[in-house]
Amino acid sequence: MKKLESSLLNMTLVLTAVTVIMGGILAAVNDITSKPIAQQKEKALADGIKAVMGIDNFVVAKTNTLPQTDSKGKEQLFVIYTIENNGQPYGAAVESTTGGFGGDLKVLVGFDEAGNILGYTLLEHAETPGLGAKADKWFQKGEKGNIIGKNPITPLTVSKDGGDVDAITASTITSRAFLKAVNNAYSAYMQNNKNIQNGASADAQTGATQQTNEK
Repeated sequence: MKKLESSLLNMTLVLTAVTVIMGGILAAVNDITSKPIAQQKEKALADGIKAVMGIDNFVVAKTNTLPQTDSKGKEQLFVIYTIENNGQPYGAAVESTTGGFGGDLKVLVGFDEAGNILGYTLLEHAETPGLGAKADKWFQKGEKGNIIGKNPITPLTVSKDGGDVDAITASTITSRAFLKAVNNAYSAYMQNNKNIQNGASADAQTGATQQTNEK
């Protein structure tokens, strides 16, 4: 076989061919993996909603995204999943993110129709293992910082700040950040309800985006 002449044209052709081949391979891999990744995310979300709402069978009747500006002027985006159980309104699960000690702290909080907290789960955090990471359990029902059943119409605060929620031992900053995320989730939920009552337009998905979780 005759060796290709080393020239700018030949090198360009070879590089172009390699780029096209690699692009095709990456596209094929992405096509193969995208569906399982999407299914995994959908399952994780369904499991999270089940945990925070405390029910096995539910439908996400509507998904709204609601931008709000916090006290520091920073815009935050909340995702509100309106939940139905046996065809009846059951409340909502709200995604809320705030800054913790080690980085962003993202929680999913479940509320009933009246705004009482049904449950919560941590979706993402960068807190110190063994300290701030305890937020996953610390504020659950029966634990020292239990917030389940509380209504944040009066914002939840730690006892050091005059509130009635016990902070995680040696992790007051994380505790404050966590409660702020919960309070913000409640505010977003109430604002979303007000928007619906007033007929305000919202970034919402319905029908095709319904999800069910039956076990």
